[in-house]
Formats: sequence, C-alpha cells, structure tokens
Amino acid sequence: MPNIDVILGAESDRKRPVRTEPTQRRSTQRLDALLDAAAEIVDETGFERLTTQMVAERAGASIGTVYRYFPDRVAVLHALRERSIRRYRERVADELARVELTNWWDVVDVALEASAASYREEPGFSVVYGAARETAADDIEPEFAHRIARLIEAEFGGEAEPTELRFRLGIAIELGDALISRAFEREASGDERYLAEAKRLVHAYLAEHLGEALRASTAA
Repeated sequence: MPNIDVILGAESDRKRPVRTEPTQRRSTQRLDALLDAAAEIVDETGFERLTTQMVAERAGASIGTVYRYFPDRVAVLHALRERSIRRYRERVADELARVELTNWWDVVDVALEASAASYREEPGFSVVYGAARETAADDIEPEFAHRIARLIEAEFGGEAEPTELRFRLGIAIELGDALISRAFEREASGDERYLAEAKRLVHAYLAEHLGEALRASTAA
C-alpha cells in the first residue's frame, strides 16, 4: 500500500481565517453548517455574490454567529476553499489506498479522476480555483505536485531528477485542473470531451518531458 500520508500531509500551520478555533463538537458542527450553507450558495449563485448575511440566512443562524467564525465574506470563501482542498486530498488518498498501482501513470490518473469526482460530489468545490484570486490564496498545484512527486519517487523510483519531476507534475496538474474546471463550467455533470482531453493532454505532456526517465518504472 502506498504511503498516503504523503498526500494528506501534516496539519497546516498557516494562519487560519477562522476567528475562533472550535474545540467542542457543537461548535465544530456549527462551523461545518456555515460552510455547508456557503457551499450551497456558491453552487447556486457563484462565489462572487456570496455574503455573510446570505450564509447566516441559509444556515438559519444569526449574523453574529457567522462573525464569530468569519470576519468577512473572504474569510468564508477561504475556509470553504481549505475544506474543499482537504477533502480532495482525502479522496485521492482513499483511492490510492484502494486501487492497485501498477505504474506511475496510475497515480496521476487517480488525481485527475478525483478532481472530476469532487466537482460532481463536493458542494462548492468550484471555489477551489474560482475564488483563489479573491482570497489571495496560494495556488495548490505546486504543493500538491510536490506530494505526488514524493509518492511516485517512493513507489516507483525512476531516473527523473526530483526538481524536474515536481516542476513537470505541477505544470501537468495545472493543465488538467484548468480543463476539468472548464468541463464543469460547460455542463453540470462535466463535459466528457473536456475530461477526456484533460487526461490525454496530461499524459502527452508528461510522456514528452519525463517519459524516458520514468518509462520503465513499475511497482516493486
């Protein structure tokens, strides 16, 4: 079984946009309810129109409750984005633990398919890429590419130079994410042509730049 902890990573020590860190179950449930409400609004109207008042009304909470956790709408979007990213990584890790990996392409495919599944099944997932600029959030591709690269290196070896592997995977993931995002902008269920093209182009790009170094890599 691959070391999925590489994908999940340690708990981030970055400054959180939540004013009060919930420590009790009731408080945690309240926070999740607010983010669930925000996710529904994002799916219905887009993240641009989201307000703290809308979140309060949808969650059946007072505006004071919202402000207890989030100072403004940007903090709501940031927290929703962070939760969506965490759940995406958990989805990737669960799938990697479930499937039999025979070559390094399988790892890349799992990441792409998990992204499409998240758009279909995770409310508000579009905020991950759509609201990145508004929330001044870091791009997730470089960090996630680093995690994927570490997993590939550990499981399959190969002769690819680590820095080059991470750079190329970062480009490939960004390319795939852009096309997958576009697929769900075109159709709610995902335009299958765009989804297929995302996988094809990612494969072609990585084969061109890393094919010789990783072509013979197989699971030990």
